[in-house]
Amino acid sequence: MTIATEGSEEPEENPVSRIVKVTPEIAETFLSRASVNRRLDMGRVRVLAGAILRGEWKLTHQGIAFDKDGALIDGQHRLHAIIEANTPVEMFVVDGLSRDVFPVLDVGKSRSAADALLSTGAKYRPLLSSTIRHVSLFKAMPNDPWSGARAYVSNDRILAAFNEDKDRYGEAVSIGRELSRHLFASQTAVAVGFFVTTEVAPAADIDEWISGLKSGASLDPGDARLALREVPRDMQKRGSKRRMDMRDQVAIYIKAWNAWVEPERAGELRLRRLRKGEKMPMPIEVKFER
Repeated sequence: MTIATEGSEEPEENPVSRIVKVTPEIAETFLSRASVNRRLDMGRVRVLAGAILRGEWKLTHQGIAFDKDGALIDGQHRLHAIIEANTPVEMFVVDGLSRDVFPVLDVGKSRSAADALLSTGAKYRPLLSSTIRHVSLFKAMPNDPWSGARAYVSNDRILAAFNEDKDRYGEAVSIGRELSRHLFASQTAVAVGFFVTTEVAPAADIDEWISGLKSGASLDPGDARLALREVPRDMQKRGSKRRMDMRDQVAIYIKAWNAWVEPERAGELRLRRLRKGEKMPMPIEVKFER
């Protein structure tokens, strides 16, 4: 749609947009018309391809753009993702853009997961979105690094996970904010640890676990809660370049939880970061007896 103002003249040629089901073959044809494009980021391509394969791709105003000479000036990552996923998707294709618009394409701020949660009215959205993301990573890839392109969790997945279990995520965030004051771990790590442990332990005395971590009062020397409270905030080994990451923090929380739930199976409790090749501990289930 063109909005005319007084004294203005309608351009002779306006860009034209259409919705096209872009197949991998069409994507290759479009890419053959590329002229000047940004350096290809294969990490970004794999993220988009993953979204396509999971059925998370949605038709938006962002698509493919060609200039007046028919050269591709925007959309190479989306096209490569279609080829990578070997799956067709619908998207807008715009023809006839002026060549001088290329420098201003895709310079806006990306929408964060916290932005996606804005419509829910939830509190502490940055912490909430980080918690949901890392819970998703714990469940999907517990023994792989939680960084890089493979660890991408889309805003749609974060919003869907929240809507499926909003009360428990809200509780986890609240507990994470409170318990992190008394522990070595970040708010996110505590929230993730709390969520994944209590999720499989409906019959555990959660109030007792929390109260012991908060105060540390009257805890026996061998109590796992006391051990968790005494983990130093800086576990950086002298001369080591690797700092304790999110996986390490969550793993330590779970180890302490497991030792508290079943102390007879704990043996010698060692609350330390994951060693090379060590798998993420899984929370012990505590279910009601039938």
